Amino acid sequence: MSHRHVLALAAAALGGSLLAASPAAAQVTAEANVAKWKGQWGGELGVGYPILRDGGFAVTPSVGAFIYDKDHPRYTSDDGVCYRRIDEVAVNDDHCDGTGLKAYGRVEASYSLPMLTLGVGARYMGDSVRAYGTASMPVMPMLDAKVNVGDGYVAGGLQARF
Repeated sequence: MSHRHVLALAAAALGGSLLAASPAAAQVTAEANVAKWKGQWGGELGVGYPILRDGGFAVTPSVGAFIYDKDHPRYTSDDGVCYRRIDEVAVNDDHCDGTGLKAYGRVEASYSLPMLTLGVGARYMGDSVRAYGTASMPVMPMLDAKVNVGDGYVAGGLQARF
């Protein structure tokens, strides 16, 4: 993983920690999912904060990152050295590490029953906005199993509430 990716993840973790340290921390959510976006499998890490809560209804914006293994057709690695394919000039190793990182933003509207939460969301990543449905259920206090399903997007994992 390149230093840019590590810094982006560290910034997201720091932001989540600062939100968790605030007095209203009982509202913060953190998610870790296995996801497929436009045919590419990877993992998602994100944090969210409900801006509206009324009874069982909530509106929660979130930010995060989709981390995946991407191909670099313009670069190749030989004996630990990264080369540009077109002219075989050695380049920075970041071009050959194969790690992709895309930031995303999303908003979910959900309604919670005692053992089930159902909702809809819109997710912006890359150059598109995609709608999806979401469902979650508690597996432990403050921890839910969650799934998101939409056109070209599916994710499943755990959501922690602080």
